[in-house]
Amino acid sequence: MRKNSNVGGQAVMEGVMMRSPDTMAMAVRNSAGQIALDVTPLKAGAEKPWYRKAPFLRGVFNFIEMLIWGVQSLNRSAQMAGFDEGEPSRLEKWLTDKTGKSAADIAVGIGMVLGLGLAVALFFVLPQVLGSLLTPLIGSTLLLNLAEGGIRLGIFFVYLLLVGRMPDIQRFFAYHGAEHKTINAYENGEVLTPDAVMRYTTRHPRCGTSFLLIVMVISVLIFALTGWSTSWYARVLTRLALLPVVAGVSYEVLLLLARRENPLTEALRKPGMALQRMTTREPDAAMCQVAITAFLACLDDDERRRCTPVEEEIADDDTAGAALGAAAEHGA
Repeated sequence: MRKNSNVGGQAVMEGVMMRSPDTMAMAVRNSAGQIALDVTPLKAGAEKPWYRKAPFLRGVFNFIEMLIWGVQSLNRSAQMAGFDEGEPSRLEKWLTDKTGKSAADIAVGIGMVLGLGLAVALFFVLPQVLGSLLTPLIGSTLLLNLAEGGIRLGIFFVYLLLVGRMPDIQRFFAYHGAEHKTINAYENGEVLTPDAVMRYTTRHPRCGTSFLLIVMVISVLIFALTGWSTSWYARVLTRLALLPVVAGVSYEVLLLLARRENPLTEALRKPGMALQRMTTREPDAAMCQVAITAFLACLDDDERRRCTPVEEEIADDDTAGAALGAAAEHGA
């Protein structure tokens, strides 16, 4: 019988990050082929202030936290994988001397700013510019807003399709699939071995891809009520100001669809589950072992013992046993 898990995660560079209410664990396959594990204690849910747990408000804070943790996890995983090994260049040394921060931290900051700028340009400015071209053809304010929302959805699908064709991103998406397979295996009561995990689907109802689709759809409905200003930049600013409302509503919808099992919620989950075909790939057994290592580090001692395979079953990966031992040492 399937049970819900309080562990979620994301793919990172050559690995997987898993989070429970009180632990974040990142497992990465480094340049030597070994599994490196990094475990960080988190504040338990009971310690969070009321507004972090209140319906609708919690979605806004979780969305912001997800962005911050996502960027930090990608940076940390690149370091763990050994992507930044080697002698720093003269430019990197100069930047470190002048700013007091590493070149990697500076690059992450610049990348985050550029990424946010690209997101605003693609999903807010471009739909508004294209939507303005429809103004002479559509007299209804509501229909104009819906058309602009349809353009945004179309850009979103094309973006995922094009990005998913990049070889490095396909490997990243395979680790995303390993994350989902591991959680699905656990929720179905499996002992977590690569062979057992590989049998499960790469799709999961609590996936961030489903959340992004819900955000897109909810934004269309909410933005449709804002009217249609003659200046496109005023419409962009209005939509950016409403993002916290969209995030709060979308998070509650995601939780409702993930936690309820009935024909209606199953039907409403299907578009998001189908979209995950674009953001996940089938992982290999070594990728699943990495995801398992991260997942086990987020469990309490009893659950970890129940889910940990016997030594013979992990003998094909010499580093897995050491990583699993490290997970046990960092147990909640």
